[in-house]
Amino acid sequence: MNNINSNIAVILPAFNEEKTIKDTILSFFKELPTSNIVVIDNNSSDKTSLIVKDVFEEFDINGTLLHENRQGKGNAVRLAFNKIDADVYIMADADMTYPANEVHKLISSVLENNVDMCVGDRLSLGDYKKENSRAFHNFGNALVQKLVNKLFKAKITDIMSGYRAFSKKFVKNYPILVEGFELETDMTLHALDKRFKIEEVCISYKDRPEGSFSKLNTFNDGFKVIFTIFQIFRYYRPFVFFFSLTILFALLSLISAIPVFDDWLTYKYIYHVPLAILATGLGLISIIFFALGIILDSIAHNNKLEFEQRILDF
Repeated sequence: MNNINSNIAVILPAFNEEKTIKDTILSFFKELPTSNIVVIDNNSSDKTSLIVKDVFEEFDINGTLLHENRQGKGNAVRLAFNKIDADVYIMADADMTYPANEVHKLISSVLENNVDMCVGDRLSLGDYKKENSRAFHNFGNALVQKLVNKLFKAKITDIMSGYRAFSKKFVKNYPILVEGFELETDMTLHALDKRFKIEEVCISYKDRPEGSFSKLNTFNDGFKVIFTIFQIFRYYRPFVFFFSLTILFALLSLISAIPVFDDWLTYKYIYHVPLAILATGLGLISIIFFALGIILDSIAHNNKLEFEQRILDF
């Protein structure tokens, strides 16, 4: 493999993964024997850390065990990105759902195609839909995909894939502000907004082995992902966001003012005084939102200029 001499780090966040962590480590060690396999114990209450130490010692693996007590995948990956230095970073789950033997496709994308983030696409081959029996989760994935692609005019297939490879430039210029499983969505949004080069490669996917349980909560984590998109929309597309609110409040103002206009046209006198006050207030709010949109859009534009200048010096 042409990536064998590269400085590669495999990032494995783990929360109560004693059933699968050993096999996950060994599978990546088989494919990338010289890589730094980094396991982040995310406040596990089982024997995850003990198993990791034993596996590293028994098989003489160049590994790193980190501890992050703040619960959440985002917190765990943030610690690894801050502590570990590498040319290529691989992020995968510690539950044997992502095949280690396909890691070379992701690495080649970063090294040979100068890609900043390569996403392992679980959906195109149909494995994820077949293996994952949670219909609402599949629906959530599709909804988020459409929202993100519409917002950024992109064509990303698997927004929420946890199997990714990153360039050092991306990792060291990505501030992780989310804490949980909305991490993958936030990564994708950041890459799209900051115009990092993204590529997807098709991968196979298997459900967790028997005896291993998912930490995902479909409704709770799905809400967090949607809220993340809402936040990014507000932060990075402020004019569109506040202009939408401008239109909404302007329409409410006009609807409230219909009886007021009718009074004036019919009687030359306003009888619906409360509605007149409401319509005026809603109209003022509409104007304020429009002004906020213009101001915040200018700030967002300046932030992008500063980021582009910083990335040129990286």
